[in-house]
Amino acid sequence: MSEHIRIYVADLAAYNAGHLHGVWVDATLDMDDIQAEVDAMLAASPVEGAEEYAIHDFEGFDGYCLGEYEGLQAAHEIACFIEEYPDLGGALLSQFNDLEQARKAAEEDYCGCYASLADYAQELTEQTTSIPQQLAHYIDYRAMARDMEIGGDLFTLETGFEQVHVFWNR
Repeated sequence: MSEHIRIYVADLAAYNAGHLHGVWVDATLDMDDIQAEVDAMLAASPVEGAEEYAIHDFEGFDGYCLGEYEGLQAAHEIACFIEEYPDLGGALLSQFNDLEQARKAAEEDYCGCYASLADYAQELTEQTTSIPQQLAHYIDYRAMARDMEIGGDLFTLETGFEQVHVFWNR
């Protein structure tokens, strides 16, 4: 269970009547369970007949800013993606602002996590090219990495000190 990826669902009838009434919900729960918690919150509303709700706050979305008008289903899908890719899910969603593009990048275009883009360029070069020993010290992997990024071949997401996630840009 992911205790830290959650949303605050507010009762709009209570909110409009000047009352703060809502519930924090684990956004990675099954949709039926999320809806049940929201329904229970609305049933306990200080305003009779409360039906409408909105997501007024969130936490644990790892830098991704959940939109004000995101529905429960969208918030759930985003939360599950972040739970599935805890090291880079929020950063990917912030990069693309689109769940399907973020998922494609994570599943199809991800090259790995490196201390620097130059480390990735070195690994890629050494795996795909036979480099004579006498030339190995003359290769400028930083310049290669810069050219790969400027040329649009790939993009990176830095999620921490020496945590550079590399993706092909297809």
